[in-house]
Amino acid sequence: MNNISNLRPSPIAGTWYEGKPETLKRDIDAYLDNAHLPDLSGDVIAVIAPHAGHRYSGAIAGYAFATLRNRTPDLVAVISPMHHPYEQLLITSSHDAYSTPLGTIPIDKSAIDELDTALQADLGIGLSAVPRDPEHSLEIELPFLQRALASDFKLLPVMVRAQDPQVSKGLGQALAKVLTDKNYILVASTDLSHFYDQETANKLDNEMLHQIESFSPEGVFEAEKTGTGFACGHAAVAAVLWAAKALGADAVKLLNYATSGDVTGDYSGVVGYGAAAVYKAYT
Repeated sequence: MNNISNLRPSPIAGTWYEGKPETLKRDIDAYLDNAHLPDLSGDVIAVIAPHAGHRYSGAIAGYAFATLRNRTPDLVAVISPMHHPYEQLLITSSHDAYSTPLGTIPIDKSAIDELDTALQADLGIGLSAVPRDPEHSLEIELPFLQRALASDFKLLPVMVRAQDPQVSKGLGQALAKVLTDKNYILVASTDLSHFYDQETANKLDNEMLHQIESFSPEGVFEAEKTGTGFACGHAAVAAVLWAAKALGADAVKLLNYATSGDVTGDYSGVVGYGAAAVYKAYT
């Protein structure tokens, strides 16, 4: 892993999250240790996690990734929004690996090629590979994966610029085709409402989380469209829900929720954070 030379350099290590490896390990492990999980009577195949700076959303993200602790996947697909004004609808990295202070994570080029082929067949659009992307919402999840998982996994990174249900569903179906028969985990990266007062944020976030926990990717888009709930990564979340359904998952469990106000004490304009697990219930 450490011999890879074509690394995607981190634009956020040391600012959005701790840049010193030992301190970062300690921080992530504390978030994981402090997650008091409900009973999950099933096999978790996907998680939904927030992507703010670890100071703000790390405690909530810890709940999502604690459900994956000591798992040994070969491949982790992380699906996130793209906040920057790229023209492409579905974006991946052109690098060979992501770099964090905890080491490098190789990108599975064959999985990217498989996904691109499936997308071209289903949607007529594929993945656009870009160098040195500045997107934080995918990278912010990687140190959690590096500490929670017990395997040297490869990464399938997808950043979603399209805000269209057809594209999202097509991505989900294509992901399911690629991941079938593989040893995988799916991660959807999203924050919830942005910069409403705490009471309004709670109302909006409860509706979006209700749609997520109802396992309704259609409802996720409807909440966003009607303004009854918001999530900056709603298209990424919906894609992962569609993929998980196709892969046999039948339940979603909300694990924890908070806002930035719960961290800072300023409730005048907050950002919402939720964590959830998607699983195949034991029969």
